[in-house]
Amino acid sequence: MARHNDTGKLGEQLALQWAIDNDFIIREQNWRFGKWEIDLIASKNDRLHFFEVKTRRTNNFGYPEELVDKNKLWHFVSAGTAYIRYNSGFKWIQFDILAITLDESNKATFFLIEDVYL
Repeated sequence: MARHNDTGKLGEQLALQWAIDNDFIIREQNWRFGKWEIDLIASKNDRLHFFEVKTRRTNNFGYPEELVDKNKLWHFVSAGTAYIRYNSGFKWIQFDILAITLDESNKATFFLIEDVYL
């Protein structure tokens, strides 16, 4: 597997643990609807959170969150909307980006951008 795929998988594992450590209830991982995917779906209090997880090993070529462009956000929100159609019951929903930067020893730095909009 290519290194960027390994980095992405590690980032998703770290994001899952981060969510658990921050008192989220995990609903889904890598939830797919057609060609769209949501990396992590979790809830906390009355709010359902959809997370797009981006991971990089260095910031030399930009920060992980910069990889989420308008097209990616549109797909992210579309997938979340589809999820809500089949899984209602939450008073509030929120779309978040969880950016993870790894150092040489795979120690993670997390940066959460909450409630992103198109």
